Amino acid sequence: METKDLIVIGGGINGAGIAADAAGRGLSVLMLEAQDLACATSSASSKLIHGGLRYLEHYEFRLVSEALAEREVLLKMAPHIAFPMRFRLPHRPHLRPAWMIRIGLFMYDHLGKRTSLPGSTGLRFGANSVLKPEIKRGFEYSDCWVDDARLVLANAQMVVRKGGEVLTRTRATSARRENGLWIVEAEDIDTGKKYTWQARGLVNATGPWVKQFFDDGMHLPSPYGIRLIKGSHIVVPRVHTQKQAYILQNEDKRIVFVIPWMDEFSIIGTTDVEYKGDPKAVKIEESEINYLLKVYNTHFKKQLSRDDIIWTLLRRASAM
Repeated sequence: METKDLIVIGGGINGAGIAADAAGRGLSVLMLEAQDLACATSSASSKLIHGGLRYLEHYEFRLVSEALAEREVLLKMAPHIAFPMRFRLPHRPHLRPAWMIRIGLFMYDHLGKRTSLPGSTGLRFGANSVLKPEIKRGFEYSDCWVDDARLVLANAQMVVRKGGEVLTRTRATSARRENGLWIVEAEDIDTGKKYTWQARGLVNATGPWVKQFFDDGMHLPSPYGIRLIKGSHIVVPRVHTQKQAYILQNEDKRIVFVIPWMDEFSIIGTTDVEYKGDPKAVKIEESEINYLLKVYNTHFKKQLSRDDIIWTLLRRASAM
């Protein structure tokens, strides 16, 4: 029976990133993915690499600082799939005062040792603005767009280049502890071929299936109170010709992005809804569609209806 230093179960961005990092440190690594790389959450994201501006409101300074630093690293390492993008934040005084936003953007500019992106600035929207006439002021700051699925693939390729192994369409069926090692069993979903490995370490990076694998594959209680969160996006024809994305404040204190995508489309999202069903059966609800359309239509001159929606992106994620 072959022994690995680390087996990673799950071929999304978390699994691929962990496997690539471990392989780069000289560990023998195996990554297993039941379907295809980035086939679930990691290809249905907002496609952003950002520090999380809104987390500053919750005093998550360390989280934001670390995320911004990693954003700089990614921009340097993967300029073919990660690009700087400017974000426009329309100011609605009854939601957050201007001084609060200025302080937040100042911190956002400086927490992450920014070297490659321009800083934030104030804006005045004129008659030619795509926003409604009553929205006259705003702010602009820098973040990063990424091709999320290609980022997963790049990390998986790194695993292989560093001597690791990546098996897709290979479902991990069980993992148990024996004599200080993990015994991991898996099955090729196309041929039925079965595999068994030993590993010194094991990572459950199965995303929305993380609790299910704890329960059914490992027969262990999940170590945290894990719940499923659904984040839905709608994709519509490009709503403006500008290169900038928009970050919209809403009455419920959440934010919604309007992001240009592939020259022809705009991604609008995301919602944040607890989900208790089968991750495979997740779908966008009418209430989510109405929510996203309402937030968008509150801000933009060009109005959208359900008929404008081309398709949807659903981010299924586990949260604690």
